Amino acid sequence: MSTVIDWDVLHAQAKHIMTMAYAPYSHYPVGVAALVDDGRIVAGCNVENASYGMTLCAECGMVSDLISSGGGKLIAVVCVDSAGAFLSPCGRCRQLIFEHGGPHCLLMTPAGALPMSDILPWAFGPDHLS
Repeated sequence: MSTVIDWDVLHAQAKHIMTMAYAPYSHYPVGVAALVDDGRIVAGCNVENASYGMTLCAECGMVSDLISSGGGKLIAVVCVDSAGAFLSPCGRCRQLIFEHGGPHCLLMTPAGALPMSDILPWAFGPDHLS
């Protein structure tokens, strides 16, 4: 199955959800949107907490949206900062994306769209538990 990725739509969704972020401590709102293999778009924003370790990253919100709206596989992901610039997720968030998108899921980076196999080489995933 060939899926057309409208990066402009994903970018717009990520920028929109970023405006919903709760970031009173870092003042660094983040938004993320992804295309799912069934055509849906899922999204999330960061939600900070006074107990910093309890802060939820945007990618956690996106994965929650993915699962609560029916599951599926992530095909393409866009993560943005408050200016709408593309962000490269941290290692923990790369693992979340890999878990739900696999090695071929595309992540838009400042250098262009790259597969997760390039973003997180030698990733540990569900296949390792078989």
